[in-house]
Amino acid sequence: MGGLLKLTATAVACGSASFAASAAVVSGRERGSAVIDVRAHGAKGDGIHDETSSFQAAINALPEAGGTITVPAGAYLIDPTRSVKLRSRMHLSLAAGARLLARPNASPRAYVLLAQQLEDVEISGGRIIGERDSHLAASGEWGHGIRIRGCSGVTVRDIHISRCWGDGISAGGIISRARASQPGRDYVFENVVCTGNRRQGLTIGSSRRVRVRNCTFADTGGTPPGAGIDIEPDTGIASDIVIEDCLLRGNRGPGISIYKRAAGVTIRRCTIDRNRGDGILAVTAIDCVFADNIIRDNGLKGIALKAGSRNVRVAGNRFSSNGRGGKGQVRVADDSREIRIEADNVFE
Repeated sequence: MGGLLKLTATAVACGSASFAASAAVVSGRERGSAVIDVRAHGAKGDGIHDETSSFQAAINALPEAGGTITVPAGAYLIDPTRSVKLRSRMHLSLAAGARLLARPNASPRAYVLLAQQLEDVEISGGRIIGERDSHLAASGEWGHGIRIRGCSGVTVRDIHISRCWGDGISAGGIISRARASQPGRDYVFENVVCTGNRRQGLTIGSSRRVRVRNCTFADTGGTPPGAGIDIEPDTGIASDIVIEDCLLRGNRGPGISIYKRAAGVTIRRCTIDRNRGDGILAVTAIDCVFADNIIRDNGLKGIALKAGSRNVRVAGNRFSSNGRGGKGQVRVADDSREIRIEADNVFE
C-alpha cells in the first residue's frame, strides 16, 4: 500500500495488538521535608556572579531524606560545563521570576541542570535560557537546558526553556561500562515550553513510561534533526510513551519524530502545525496510535510511516494543507504493514 494516501479515509487491515495506553504515571515524587534557599549558600541572583557553586552547595546540604531547594526571583548565571548536579529525592523549585542563565562556553557538551542515575526528582517553575546566541564555538550539538539520564521517577513541570545550543530537554538512559545499560523510567513532562532551541525541543532516548502533557515545543532549528520532539533511543528501546494535548509548531524539522527502536507510542489531541518537515515522521514505529490530532500546514507529509512500521492506528485526526498543494496528508511506505487508517479521519 505504498505511496500517498488520497484525500479520502482509507481503511487498512490491522493486527490484533491492543492500542490502549497504559495507566497514567503518577507525577508525585517522594522526598524529605527540608527546605533550603539557594541564597543561604551565597547565591545573589544578579545575573553577573557565577552561581553554580552556590546551587551545588545548597543541594549538597540536603539531608539523606532529601527535600526542596527554593530559588527566588532573580537571574542566576550557571556554568553548564560544570552543571548543577541534582540528587535523589529532591525538588528544585524555581519562583516564577527565577531565570537560570547559561554561561557562554565553547564545549560541545554542557548542561545547565544534570540528573543522572537518580530517583524521585522534580524540577518546576521559572526559566532556563541557553547560550545559543553567545556560544563560543561552532561545533557540537549537546548544549542542553536539562539532561536526564538513567533516572527513575522524574517530573519536569511549569518551566520555560529557550535558546539552548542543543536540546531544551534530553531524557533517556545511560550506558555504563561496569554494568548493563540502564533505561530511564517514569518521566513526566507537564506544562513545559521549549522554544528556539537549536537541536530538539525534547529528546526521548532509551526510556520506559514517559508522559508528555500540555507542553509546547516550537521554533526548533539550527542543526538536524530540528524536531519539536524526537523519540530516538540512544541505547535499547523507548516504549510506553504518551504525548497528549501538546503544541508542536514552527520547528525546522518534523513536529514529532519517532526514529527506530520505539514501540507503544501514543500521540493524541495535539496540534501539529507549520513545521517544515513532516507533522509526524515515524521510522520503524511499532504498536503506535496517532489519534484526534490537528495536523496542518506542515511542509512535507502530515504523517509519514517509513521503514517497516507496523501495527499503527491513525484515527480521528484532522488533516489540512500538508505538503505542496495539500497533497501530502499521509504516506505509508511499501514495507509497512498492519496499518489502519480509520474512516473518522478528516482530510481537508
